[in-house]
Amino acid sequence: MLVLAHISDLHLDGSARATERAERVRDRLRELPGHVDGLLVTGDIADHGTEPEYEEAARLLGLRDGDAPFPVLTCPGNHDSRAPYRKALLGLPGAEGPVNSVQVFDDGAVLMCDSSVPGSDDGELDEETYDWIEATLDELDGGLPALLAFHHPPVALHHPLPDSFRLRHPDRLAALLARRPEIAGLITGHAHTPAATSFAGRPLVVGPGVTWTLRLPWEGDQVADRDAPPGLAFHVLDDTGRLTSHFRVVT
Repeated sequence: MLVLAHISDLHLDGSARATERAERVRDRLRELPGHVDGLLVTGDIADHGTEPEYEEAARLLGLRDGDAPFPVLTCPGNHDSRAPYRKALLGLPGAEGPVNSVQVFDDGAVLMCDSSVPGSDDGELDEETYDWIEATLDELDGGLPALLAFHHPPVALHHPLPDSFRLRHPDRLAALLARRPEIAGLITGHAHTPAATSFAGRPLVVGPGVTWTLRLPWEGDQVADRDAPPGLAFHVLDDTGRLTSHFRVVT
């Protein structure tokens, strides 16, 4: 059984508010009495995509000093910038290509995919990323269930803000899923609201936001609920390949 914590949309901007909310979630995860196998962070880690924002994220997530009690898996969102992200968050040479990575656990694999489009709020998995997904799954040779994690949901969530900037060309992703039965589910962020649905016959789970929570149309006219506490999710991939998700707020 694979157990993953999941946070999204930290939007670190150097403000005390953003830092405090991210620290609150980090501390909750580090104080868990039980074990989680890894932490997924599905994009919009920085608010402006600057190196100082990623340096703060690296400190908060324990990526620089190695003090995180679990592997930390990240992917970019539409507020992120690839070169500063690589340099200041991951300690890699700055480059503008998609930031994709895989973490293989005993009971499953997580492919962190870059759905950002430089200069746009839209999402897209580009040709290089699709080739990388196929090659990575080929290397795993169907031996483990896999989760795809990226920022932009490929379906409408019934709010005009995230629905205006969802993943482009979802039919191509659906075709990939049809060829790849080992993909057990999709995990995204971007919408600032916890949500569970399906896409192309697979579970699709959207993580809550750390910085603020989206108010749905029937909850009022104000889009951002900045007083709502930060949220996080726990995903369980069991021995049958079934994905189960639990959501928490951090007060």
